[in-house]
Amino acid sequence: MSKKIIAVNAGPRKGWNTDTLIDEAIKGAQSEGAEVTKYDLFTLDKYTGCRSCFMCKKEQFKGQCIIKDGLTQVLDDIREADGVIIGSPNYLGELTASFRALYERLIFQNLTYNTDTPCCNENPTNVLLIMTSNAPDTFYTSLLENYKTTLNNFVGPAEVFVSGDTLQIEDYSKTDWPWFFNAEEKYERHEKIFPKEKEAVYQKGKELVNK
Repeated sequence: MSKKIIAVNAGPRKGWNTDTLIDEAIKGAQSEGAEVTKYDLFTLDKYTGCRSCFMCKKEQFKGQCIIKDGLTQVLDDIREADGVIIGSPNYLGELTASFRALYERLIFQNLTYNTDTPCCNENPTNVLLIMTSNAPDTFYTSLLENYKTTLNNFVGPAEVFVSGDTLQIEDYSKTDWPWFFNAEEKYERHEKIFPKEKEAVYQKGKELVNK
């Protein structure tokens, strides 16, 4: 039976950095025979982050967010998955609000507040978290370590892949940004480094299936 992988794009820009790297990871997973379902959070029906209703702490709903909205199917599929790919750009020093909504509900449903068994997740699954950023690769190390630790504890073994110094737009000459960014360096990196990152994340997708 083929492995089931859920991929989630928490960025708004189709065909750009985050979306491209997620698709490469998907291709890697598919090359190993995995069945992949992809969700774009910005196209889903209306949803929210955790509402702190605490229904997931009741025995009959343990490990399951009971809110019914645009994230319900995503969360249901992740609970049954063999692997999860989640990608988000970094906006203003954090992952997107869409990512945070998913993250809150994904984590909190498995948090028990029981010191002996703090997590009730009965199906730990491997996670590949992809972040793209205009800042250098190492700029958000502590932020990503925190996410990795929490995902490890409440979803399953997690790995982080970062693509920094990303190309934001196709033509910087049409903006008044050049004083802030070195456009030529951005173009060069996108031409020389980003293809290597695509190859690397493709391999991560393959590895996700075989863990």
